[in-house]
Amino acid sequence: MNSPFTLAASAEMIYADLPFVERLQRIKAKGLAAEIWGWHTKDLEAIAASRVPILSMTGYITGELIDSDGADELLRTARQSVEAAAQISCRSLNVHGTGLDSHGLPVRPQQVVTGADWLSAARTLERLARLGEETDVVFTLENLNLLVDHPGTPFGLARDTIALVSAVDHPNLRLNLDLYHAQIGEGNLVELCCRAMPWIGEIQVADVPGRCQPGTGEVNYAGIARALKDMGYTGTVAMEAFASGDSDAALDAFIDAFTD
Repeated sequence: MNSPFTLAASAEMIYADLPFVERLQRIKAKGLAAEIWGWHTKDLEAIAASRVPILSMTGYITGELIDSDGADELLRTARQSVEAAAQISCRSLNVHGTGLDSHGLPVRPQQVVTGADWLSAARTLERLARLGEETDVVFTLENLNLLVDHPGTPFGLARDTIALVSAVDHPNLRLNLDLYHAQIGEGNLVELCCRAMPWIGEIQVADVPGRCQPGTGEVNYAGIARALKDMGYTGTVAMEAFASGDSDAALDAFIDAFTD
């Protein structure tokens, strides 16, 4: 495999019929690193024993960016997440514009975001960046789509996450630029990647519609891969997608799209 990127796949969505650690092992057998979501529902000892590289995991359990009590809660559970991440040698911890429930919906939906909310969110992210600096991890802020999967999530769009991360402008706070969500919410993906490039910590992909592997929908991921290479991006590209059929074939399609 000759990819200019570090390729990974989410074990939450692929090989869904297998036990979790076996999913990780199958991903590794494809030459990929793995990613997980909520660590607090996982057997971290078993994950560490698998020796599968884990590139990203959820960086909080509860909390939010705006409300002061919610921000304190986010930082408290972020510290717990840092300790959990150390057990599996993971240095990239993902957060969202607000806490999400088990269905991916915001715990406290917010349709209108005020100027004061933006300032509060930036202050919370500054605290998170300082925590990352203290503990040698990077927190990534992920964009989410509001039309299909995450209605009512504040700071959900990529333009929102770019604005916040660029305003904080700290090396321990980066973007998790999810192109599946961005295609639904904004489109113009190559230009979006170019604009976000100085702050990208990771790129996640899935095709639209359906949230399956590249080649099952409307997004030209091979073209995006070429554009990212031309931009000089060499970081992580992770498939956070369901398999439309066979999981091995889905990973092969992802690898083909992001390999020279």
